[in-house]
Amino acid sequence: MAQTNPSALGRMRRRLVLEAPVAASDGLGGATRSFAAIGAFWAQLEWLSGVEQWREGRPEQVRRYRVTLRWRGDVDAGKRLRDGPRLFDIRTAADPDGSRRRLVCLVEEIVP
Repeated sequence: MAQTNPSALGRMRRRLVLEAPVAASDGLGGATRSFAAIGAFWAQLEWLSGVEQWREGRPEQVRRYRVTLRWRGDVDAGKRLRDGPRLFDIRTAADPDGSRRRLVCLVEEIVP
């Protein structure tokens, strides 16, 4: 069985909730999208960068983070993470060394 570095585990201090998109019929032939919690885990959240970009004619701040957690097979782009009231869109998820010990996600904070 693979061993995990104890110091790496000590840095996983955030309890994050994994949420997956759920489509529900709106009664008019379309669908509304919401998110449902599908799991929770301890992770490390690290600030990477912040930039300002223009969307729909107005400036918007984009905050990027790296999330490191124990490996799981159900984390991928299109899902999101919740840290209390904060939300993060998962942009990428990868097993950096192919050992299925860690999963590293690049995420963007959703700022309403």
